[in-house]
Amino acid sequence: MSFRMECSPAFDYARVPHETLLCERGAAFHLSDLSLGLATEIPLEQIDGGVCGRFTLDGEGDTAVFTVQQIAPDADCGACLSPEETHDRFTDTVRYWQEWIAGSSYTGRWRETVYRSLLALKLLTYAPTGAIVAAPTFGLPEVIGGERNWDYRYTWLRDAAFTLYALMRVGLNQEAAQFVAWLDARCHAPNPDGSLQVMYGIDGRRDLPEAILDHLEGYRGSRPVRIGNAASGQLQLDIYGELMDAVYLYNKHGNPISFELWTHLRDLTEWVCENWHCADEGIWETRGGRKQFVTSKLMCWVALDRALRIAEKRSFPAPRDRWLAIRDEIYEEIMARGWNPERASFVQSYDDDTLDASTLLMPLVLFLAPTDPRLHSMLDAINRSPRDGGLSSDGLVYRYNSAEGEDGLEGQEGTFSTCTFWLVEGLTRAGRVEEARFMFERMLGFANHLGLYSEQIGPAGELLGNYPQALTHLSLVSAAFNLDRALSNR
Repeated sequence: MSFRMECSPAFDYARVPHETLLCERGAAFHLSDLSLGLATEIPLEQIDGGVCGRFTLDGEGDTAVFTVQQIAPDADCGACLSPEETHDRFTDTVRYWQEWIAGSSYTGRWRETVYRSLLALKLLTYAPTGAIVAAPTFGLPEVIGGERNWDYRYTWLRDAAFTLYALMRVGLNQEAAQFVAWLDARCHAPNPDGSLQVMYGIDGRRDLPEAILDHLEGYRGSRPVRIGNAASGQLQLDIYGELMDAVYLYNKHGNPISFELWTHLRDLTEWVCENWHCADEGIWETRGGRKQFVTSKLMCWVALDRALRIAEKRSFPAPRDRWLAIRDEIYEEIMARGWNPERASFVQSYDDDTLDASTLLMPLVLFLAPTDPRLHSMLDAINRSPRDGGLSSDGLVYRYNSAEGEDGLEGQEGTFSTCTFWLVEGLTRAGRVEEARFMFERMLGFANHLGLYSEQIGPAGELLGNYPQALTHLSLVSAAFNLDRALSNR
């Protein structure tokens, strides 16, 4: 079989030209501050922006090896691995992942699917800090040809609780501990006003300026192509609930937290007490102006509730009476202004009638009891078709009705995979197990041939948005764990 190999680097998002030099066994690509080498025994020829090589593999056992590596300035391409070295590295890699996944304690249903999600999450982890990126890609559109094209190569505090819950439920405590260490470092360095940022770079960077790459046409013509993320400067009150829930879970199921970390958490809880009533951009990072989002208030309630639980469990000093009073005030306000009697559901923001799938977090964070009539009514409302006022299209869940223009962006989007798994878990916790199982197993059919999910699923079943998305795989693991336990009556 004949092959054509092409290597055409595009440094700095194809904004900076480079010099290409052919070497005796490969090619080198040089910038002023970065050089890349391509080493191979295959003869190469220079083309515009790179090199190409043509070769034929005649029979079983024939190989061609290409080694890409960073090199010193003005160096040649570097050494190429031999076929034997390549095979040894491949087998070492396979062995590493087999041994790593063997550390999982999950033995329930859909094991292969759960393992695939766990492997993806490990691959999304930056080893030096324990941070998990939301996705390794940027600019992949939520609708083909649309403007909803974001950069997800950062770590969101929002994913904290879901990360800790999923990892610890399946026995991956080392990864959970590494992520808690990353969270601990963020708590030690709040903003000047005492708040935390929505997202950070994997190395803890705060400055994530958003820029548009006008010279790129985007995936299938979907422009603009953005790098950086302006949502890092938004006010999103939900992150404090997710952070406190993560620490609570780790303190309960992992290792006891230190008093020093508690003092920082106590300060953050006090910040929530002073700011929970503010309008914000919400869990979905909308760009249509701040509102009194119900899920933001819900997660403020979670922040205070978990802070009280940690203080009680560890006998930490805390202004318990003040926190308890504010926690109960938030609860009463959500029930009074977040519930819409006409829709028979909790809604997106106070005193409106727009459904929002993020309210499915209510049973997951123990805000609503499994038998609460409001929970069952909300599950039914969200599980209706959009033409009947709901958010579910053939078993797949939209996060909200984007056609109503609530998010300040043009166009619509696909169904949000995380919300589908949240609905599965909500139905499970409400005792509607067979309904949840049907939805879960149907959703498994929308994974691609690698068993991976992007952020969203389009009307023809196509993957949309950045890929693979950590939050989707985290919610899959959580839904599978709880559904398997319910089916086994454990």
